[in-house]
Amino acid sequence: MSSPTSPAALLTRAVDDGIVPGGVIALGQDPAPIAVGAMAVGGPPMRVEAIFRIQSMTKLVTAVAALRLVEQGALTLDEPVATWLPELRAPRVLTAPEAPLTDTVPAEHPITLRHLLTNTSGCGMILARSPLQRAMAETATEAGPLPPTLGADAWLAALASLPLVGQPGQVWRYHHSFGLLGILLSRISGTRTGEHLEKSLFTPLGMSDTGYFVPRDRAHRLPASYADEGGELVGREPAAGGPHVGPPPFDMSHGELLSTAPDYLRFLRTLRDGELIGREHLRMLSSDQVPADAKSRESFFPGFWEHTGWGFGVSVVADGPHRGRWGWSGGAGTDFFVDPDGTLGLLLTQVEIGPRLAPLLEGYGDLTATQDPLPPR
Repeated sequence: MSSPTSPAALLTRAVDDGIVPGGVIALGQDPAPIAVGAMAVGGPPMRVEAIFRIQSMTKLVTAVAALRLVEQGALTLDEPVATWLPELRAPRVLTAPEAPLTDTVPAEHPITLRHLLTNTSGCGMILARSPLQRAMAETATEAGPLPPTLGADAWLAALASLPLVGQPGQVWRYHHSFGLLGILLSRISGTRTGEHLEKSLFTPLGMSDTGYFVPRDRAHRLPASYADEGGELVGREPAAGGPHVGPPPFDMSHGELLSTAPDYLRFLRTLRDGELIGREHLRMLSSDQVPADAKSRESFFPGFWEHTGWGFGVSVVADGPHRGRWGWSGGAGTDFFVDPDGTLGLLLTQVEIGPRLAPLLEGYGDLTATQDPLPPR
C-alpha cells in the first residue's frame, strides 16, 4: 500500500487503522488545520477548534516569554536567577547522579536564565532509580503525567531542598528548568505565570483558547485522552472533563498549557517571522546551545543526542534531510516543528507519545518535501 502524500490522508489512515480516534493536522508555510476522526472513541466528530493538552509544547511558549523580558531589559541571559528565586541562592550538587543525598559539594556557578532555557540548571528528570529520584517522587516534584498537587512556591521550596544532579551549565536534564522558568516569570511580573503569558503573548496574538485550564463553558471542546497499554487504548481523561477543567494549583510552565491548532499556528507563524523576539534571540532559540560535554548518554532517552541538539525550549535536528528543523512534542500526543525554509508542522492527537504514535509522527514530518518554500524575507 502506498504511503499517504497529504496531511489529511496521513491522519485519515491513522484514524482508519485505529492508531488514534482523531486529531488535527497542519503542514505548510501558512497552513490551515484539518480535523479528522472523533473527539473520543465513539464520540462526536473532531473539530479544528478542539482544545488539546499540549504539555511540553508549553516550553517554547515559556522560553519566548522569557526572551521578551530580556529584550525589555528586565534581566539578562547570564544573570543569576536567585535574584528572584532566593531558594536557589546556594544549591548543593551531588558528587554523582546515583550518590546519596548527603554526598554533595557546593555549586561552582549560580544558576542563570541561560541554564533554565537550555535545561542545564542541574535539576531535572531522573530516568534511573536513585536516591534523588526517590526523593523527587516523595516530594511531589518528580516529572510525570499527573497534574500538579503543590502550589508554585511549595513546589519550588520542595525542589530547592534537594541537591542538583550536576553542576549548573555542565549537565543537561529535561523538564524541571522550565518549571523554574515559569516561576521566575511570575515573580518578575508580579502575577501568576498564566496571567503573564496572557498579557505578553496570548491577548496580543488573539490566542483566546490557550491557557492553563479550560473554562467550563468551553469544556465540550476538550477531547478525551488515551494511552496505549498492551496494544489497547486506555482512557486517561474523559472528553469535556478531567483536571484541566478549572484553574490548577500551579501554572506549570514545563508542561500544562492547553491550546488549539489555530492558536498555536498563529504563535509559530509570528515567532518564525521575527515578530515576537529579535532575530538574534530567534537564532539562539532555534540552534543547539548545549555544550558537547553536557550531553551525557544517561541524561535522556537512548540515542537522543546522536542526531539532536537543544536550543531554548526546543530540540534541533543536527543532521540528515531535516537538518536545522526545530520543534518539540507534548507527551499527551502532540508535536510541532519549524523548518529552515519556513515550513510549519503541527499535529495534535489524544494518544500519549510512544511506539503506537511513532509512525504517524514520522510520516507527517516526512511530508514536508512536498511543500513550497517561503519567498526570501
